[in-house]
Amino acid sequence: MQIAVLLYDRFTALDAVGPYEILGRIPGAEVVFTAVRPGPVRSDLGSLALTADATLSEVTAPDVLLVPGGPGTADLLADRAVLDWIRGVDAGTDWTTSVCSGSLLLAAAGLLTGRRATSHWIALEHLAALGAVPAPERVVVDGKYATAAGVSAGIDLALQLTGRIAGDETARAVQLVVEYDPQPPYDAGSTAKAPAELVAALRASGLAVG
Repeated sequence: MQIAVLLYDRFTALDAVGPYEILGRIPGAEVVFTAVRPGPVRSDLGSLALTADATLSEVTAPDVLLVPGGPGTADLLADRAVLDWIRGVDAGTDWTTSVCSGSLLLAAAGLLTGRRATSHWIALEHLAALGAVPAPERVVVDGKYATAAGVSAGIDLALQLTGRIAGDETARAVQLVVEYDPQPPYDAGSTAKAPAELVAALRASGLAVG
């Protein structure tokens, strides 16, 4: 089973690395990082790069596609080559997935038209303009399309996929191996819980996630 993770300039690292740490532990899984050009691809913070070992043209039939989000998605919403590749591989995937604003790319490729999908809370409102049905949930599954909300939600998505692909026992084992047992010191991880003034300040700051 091949799992393809799309990389592009200014992606958000955890969007890709979180699911990689989960999905890469499925027995028989091969994770390939792919981009327009091979080599290092810088994340949105600039100090970290992941290596794309394969070009898009070399990855033609993945079983699972994962599209991370990040500020760089804005530059790809009209990138014909990338959107054509997403549409092309989607024709043969068992699962087509995204984290954070990566769902905007799936929607821009026409894959989420009329489907429920989620994204980072800053980007969620843009899904409707691209034909999707925004759902303010942490993980949304609609057919073979699975989308996750912001950044850390990619781990939850990957665990759900692991259960569906390899069974609940494997998913539980992977969860224990990576000791995924969130106990955050603050309770401000969603707009429903965070102070209203903090949400407003971040909206006004022009926070870029896609």
